[in-house]
Parts: sequence; structure tokens; C-alpha cells
Amino acid sequence: MGTNHTNTNQKIIGDSPALKTILEQIETVALTDSTILLLGETGTGKEVLAHSIHERSGRRDRKFVKVNCAAIPSGLLESELFGHEKGAFTSALTQRIGRFELAHEGTLLLDEIGDIPLELQPKLLRVIQEGEFERLGSCRTIRVDVRLVAATHRDLPSMVQQGAFRADLYYRLNVFPVSVPPLRERIDDVPSLVRHFVSLYSARMNREINVVPFQVMEDLMNYDWPGNIRELQNIIERAVILTADGILQLPVDELKNSVTAPPRKRRAPVDTLKKVETDCILQALEEANWIIGGAHGAAARLGIPRTTLIYKMRRLGISRNSISPAVPQSSVA
Repeated sequence: MGTNHTNTNQKIIGDSPALKTILEQIETVALTDSTILLLGETGTGKEVLAHSIHERSGRRDRKFVKVNCAAIPSGLLESELFGHEKGAFTSALTQRIGRFELAHEGTLLLDEIGDIPLELQPKLLRVIQEGEFERLGSCRTIRVDVRLVAATHRDLPSMVQQGAFRADLYYRLNVFPVSVPPLRERIDDVPSLVRHFVSLYSARMNREINVVPFQVMEDLMNYDWPGNIRELQNIIERAVILTADGILQLPVDELKNSVTAPPRKRRAPVDTLKKVETDCILQALEEANWIIGGAHGAAARLGIPRTTLIYKMRRLGISRNSISPAVPQSSVA
């Protein structure tokens, strides 16, 4: 059924070139403790990839903790991440341990990192840089050792330019960016994913489904999947519910109309890893007035050695003379 990488109850399914590229990147970085930034549309499986990173790391025997920053009201997010002491605010009736403490010596996934309020970002930056923070209502500094994986569907460089996201926090998160492709760019993985989800939901519902008709699979592969793997999973769950004779039945009114409708304008794909890395380096160079080394140079801003930055600039073809003033910085690839 393709390349399956198990962790708890989740798998990475598929053999497409796009997926293989992602897995190679994960293999490269997983054994380090470097921060990873997963970039991709909603529903592309970023949480499953984060689990895979944890399982491949030296922290695999420790906790994997996740937080969806978009799902928690901004007023409660600080307490969720860093905890609070009893009496820190009106409803703080007991002490609470935050997610950073829970993930000590393990891995913490901050999903939808682009939704973190601006006022909370300095505290997040501090714990990433220094490994320390204080609970709400406490003056005692707590030190933690956490491997951070962040994920977002947002355009963080644009948010930085708009003042909605701190540039220094972005540099700290963007140590190793990984662009997760949408399902429409790895359509060859659809059959493997379909068989996986059919098997999963058939077992859960105690049903025996042995056949996925050719036309059903063709319709699934011709669909654009704006909701990505999450949408496919939901479609297959409903199909299993509708199936009574062992031959998979699609929810015709929902999917058939979509695949026979005029093609929609496809959304622009997520920026490539090369473009994201180039944009990040260019911004740091501009802010440092193209000074590479030193305490205030671009390398320090990016949190990497001077020699590493020089190597990356050569590999990406970045030089001051190569930047045309007529081309906006964000569009240089």
C-alpha cells in the first residue's frame, strides 16, 4: 500500500515523488533537535508528519504534545502553553501545567502557529531561544528542553511584512522549513489513501468491503481535493457508511457533482522550499544591510553560522548584484 510510516495510530501513505521528497527531508532533520516549520494547506497531513518526525528522533520515548493555536481563544492560549498558578486570574482555582512543561525532553507541535497573538509572541520567542519561561502568576523561572515543530497554512513572510508576525520569531521557527504538497500535487497517492481509509473504516464499522470500482477510483483521482487528505478521509468514511454489498459506493450527490462540474481555478501551490528559504535569507540580509557576520549580521538574525549562510547564498544564487530593484523582494526565487 505504498510507503507506510507508523506512529501510534497514524500512517504516512503513498509513493509519489512529492511525498518521497518530504520523507527524505524528514529523515535528514529528524535526528537533530532543530526547529521544523511545516508549511502547507489545511488538511495536508502536517500533524501526521510531525508525529513521524518525533518517532524518528532521539526523543521518541518521550511525550509528543500538540496544541492547535487557532482552536484556543487568545486570552487562554498563554495559560495553555505556559501554565498558571492558583489565583493567577479569577477562574484559576488550581495550578495548571502548560504544554511546554508537559513536553519537557519530548516534542511539541504548535499547529497553526500563524494564529498566535502578537502580544504572546515575545514569550514564545524567549522559550524557543532560552528554554525558559514563567507560569502566569509566578516569578519562578522554569527551564525546559523541548524540540519544537511548528505548522501553518499561512504566509508568514507576508504576515511579517504586514506587522502581524514578529520577524525574529519567524527566523527562529524557519530553521528547517518543509513545504507539504496538497493532495492535487500528489494525485498518484489517492489509490493508496483510498484503500487505507476503506480498510480503516470497514474495520471500525465491522463491514466487509472488497471492491473499489474502477469508475469510483477514476472519479476520486479526477477530483481537485480542495480539502486535501482530510476531505478524502471524510468522503471515504461516508462511502463506507453507504456501502451495503461489499462494493464501495460514493456519496454521488456530493462528489459526482464536483468531479463533473467545470474545472475550478486551482489555488496557487504552497511556496517551494527553495523560495521560502530564499525569501527568508533575503529579508535578513536587507535588514542587516547585507552584512553577513557579526552580532547584528544576517547570520545572527537567522540563528545560523556565518559559513552556513555563505554556503546557502551560493547554493541559492543570492548576491546583492543579482537582486533587481524592479522586482519586489518577496518575488525573488
